[in-house]
Amino acid sequence: MATTLPRIQVTQTPELAAGLELAAKEWPGASRSELVARLAEAGTETLAARRAERRAQRRKVLDETRGKYASVYPPGYLEELREDWPE
Repeated sequence: MATTLPRIQVTQTPELAAGLELAAKEWPGASRSELVARLAEAGTETLAARRAERRAQRRKVLDETRGKYASVYPPGYLEELREDWPE
């Protein structure tokens, strides 16, 4: 199929072959190049979801600990500490 988009070459490793076999069952009748593209799209969606989940987990921890240690350091502690640092 003609396209103006850049193309890439992919070596069919055993892992990719297994992925293509699974993809062919999911999308029967699709060409091998289309299967590779669909696998890449599915991988992108999976990675994006994982990143969003990690971000949500970090935010949850931050929310849970926000203000938890406020009484550990007295007011002005940071400013006093910085007075000891050379410029």
